[in-house]
Amino acid sequence: MNNSGKKWEEQGSKFLENQGFKIIDKNFTCRMGEIDIIAVKDEVIHFIEVKFRKKGSISNAAESVTVSKQKRIKSAAGFFLIKNQKYMDFYQQFDVFAIDGDRFDYIENCFY
Repeated sequence: MNNSGKKWEEQGSKFLENQGFKIIDKNFTCRMGEIDIIAVKDEVIHFIEVKFRKKGSISNAAESVTVSKQKRIKSAAGFFLIKNQKYMDFYQQFDVFAIDGDRFDYIENCFY
């Protein structure tokens, strides 16, 4: 991962921690895909994709989480849960931390 990606993932992690989330993993990688941030709050496990787009980009950051990317994240989340059984009964949620230039949005439950 480049330094820019790491910077945005750290910003996302700090935002989530300030909102009461507990970060349980970052950059979880398996052969199915990668998940940028995995966090827990109120017995909900959040699998979070962090996306950045420069100001003035044609598409916004959230739009860049394609259906194929969503499938890879969901597959990786399934593998994470198999390896971490204690979270198996938690409600699962897929979120995006989208940074567009100097503006960010935390979009909860944005795909299933």
